Amino acid sequence: MPAMIPFLKMNGLGNDFMVVDARAGAVRPEPAVIAKLADRRSGIGFDQFITIEATRSGADAFMRIDNADGGEVAACGNATRCVGALLMEERAAPAATIETRAGLLAARRAEGGLISVDMGRPRFGWQDIPLSEPFADTRAIELQIGPIDSPILHSPSVASMGNPHAIFWVDDIWAYDLERFGPLLENHPIFPERANISLATVTAPDAIAMRTWERGVGLTRACGTAACATLVSAVRTRRTGRAATVTQPGGDLRIAWAEDDHVWMTGPVETEFAGRFDPATGAFARDAEPARTAG
Repeated sequence: MPAMIPFLKMNGLGNDFMVVDARAGAVRPEPAVIAKLADRRSGIGFDQFITIEATRSGADAFMRIDNADGGEVAACGNATRCVGALLMEERAAPAATIETRAGLLAARRAEGGLISVDMGRPRFGWQDIPLSEPFADTRAIELQIGPIDSPILHSPSVASMGNPHAIFWVDDIWAYDLERFGPLLENHPIFPERANISLATVTAPDAIAMRTWERGVGLTRACGTAACATLVSAVRTRRTGRAATVTQPGGDLRIAWAEDDHVWMTGPVETEFAGRFDPATGAFARDAEPARTAG
């Protein structure tokens, strides 16, 4: 394996990734090296480290996802759109299939240069999310921050989109210090695998505004699986119809919960720059290439 490995810096609505093609040979930096590369002051700066790997499943590739803290996770919607765009461009094809730990995901081109991804079926059983104790109804579970008689946040909807999500319904997503409450809720004992924490408000029958504290990452400009989990939770709690524009700090995603129970996510992807890095040390160099939009 050569000392310096090519990579792309990509993003979907500002949810950004370091993407490495490892189909020709394994590229698996240690968690400390990933965390070093993810540092936004001294490293490349990203939310997730993505490796595209060979697969025997019949899919076009396997996508491995490591958070900025070096911990591996099963799903990332915006990264799936980025990888899908790369695979479709590589094959000059209108669609691609990506294997992930969360299952096989299909990507396809949409109008306006956007990329759509089938994020699969949501799961709502307490043991599937997972939660550490049984809840018969996961549309609103008993969980709160603050005084018992006057909680600051309470009764979130919970769901899994291949990773666990808790959505707190509020009147104003900017009225709460998510950077303070996010880590407490992410690591709450009710979530044995930790959780992504979102604040959401319905602004129209087909529109939702939200912010997310992403486990292993922190505040993020966008989280695709959180947008999916929020839309299906809004449907379950009769807040919206089965399709909505979900607005996050990084921009808009169109989320649709189809009648076959699959959730489709549509939005833009961008390639910011290319470079090379040393997977053993985290040393890197940026190529002199202009940014371009993929898809």
